[in-house]
Amino acid sequence: MDQPTTVGLDLAKNVFQVHGVDAEGTIVCRRQLRRSQVLVFFTRLSPCLVGMEACAGAHHWARELAGLGHEVRLMPPAYVKPYVKRGKTDAADAEAICEAVTRPTMRFVPVKLAERQAALLDHKARDFLVRQRTQIVNTIRAHLGEFGVVVAKGIHNVDRLLDAACDMPNAARPALDMLSDQLRDTQARIEDVTARIGEMQGEDALARRLATVPGVGTISSSAFAATTPDVAAFRSARDYAAWLGLTPKAHSSGGKERLGRISKAGNRYLRRLLYLGAMAQISARRGRREVASGQAPDWLDRMLVRKPVKVVAVALANRMARTIWALIARGGSYRAAPA
Repeated sequence: MDQPTTVGLDLAKNVFQVHGVDAEGTIVCRRQLRRSQVLVFFTRLSPCLVGMEACAGAHHWARELAGLGHEVRLMPPAYVKPYVKRGKTDAADAEAICEAVTRPTMRFVPVKLAERQAALLDHKARDFLVRQRTQIVNTIRAHLGEFGVVVAKGIHNVDRLLDAACDMPNAARPALDMLSDQLRDTQARIEDVTARIGEMQGEDALARRLATVPGVGTISSSAFAATTPDVAAFRSARDYAAWLGLTPKAHSSGGKERLGRISKAGNRYLRRLLYLGAMAQISARRGRREVASGQAPDWLDRMLVRKPVKVVAVALANRMARTIWALIARGGSYRAAPA
């Protein structure tokens, strides 16, 4: 077999598809590989360019192939899809990956270190447990509603919810007690994971610097420090905000510029953390009756007068994202602008 210079690797659980071409674009290999054969196959190849879609397991295989001397580039699957000629097969996908990875304008996903992925695992586990807790609380509230017991919404009313469950008929007590025990167990697990994230955040210098940004707490700073790739991939802070999906989505044509809602691209978890941090700042600001005497309204005060609250929250989240990019790119801690 001739040695390929560019290889497209379509990842899967057990069966992988390889498509390789030489310097002139001639196909030199097209075959399937079992999972145990992947590293053996690439060990026999000379160092070459390997393209993969940024999907499940992509960062692991990127680290493994980079350790063999290959240049590995990950691409968003949505950017590879236009290069699929026809149909949906593994061979067609591998060929499209091989074609897309050589495009000069293609955008690539930086490969994550194993340590960064491990740090993110706590965040993903905590997010999963929080969703479970919400489901359990809603289930208990729905069952109590069948007996005419209504408790106000909100996680701060969980104790009232559990107290109300104790007054149910005896036939309903076993099921409600089981749900209550599961809720307490889930809450304890959330607290354990949150404490572990707090310990990691205290040991990470970058996360401590990001925590100085208003609206960015322990969870948010740790998540951004573990998730954000090399900021050299972004030309400016606006590119970073666009990467998080916090910039308007354009629908422009014929010289007419039309900007719609935010694109909601990128990492939903990071975007949600920024939005929640922005809403916390707005709630604190709206709780203040009036601006202190002698102090001029700042940008946030003026925006709250002109725009709806949620629109202001997204705009503030955009500003927070740009501030985070500046701290990562230039170092230092957050310093408020002088009045």
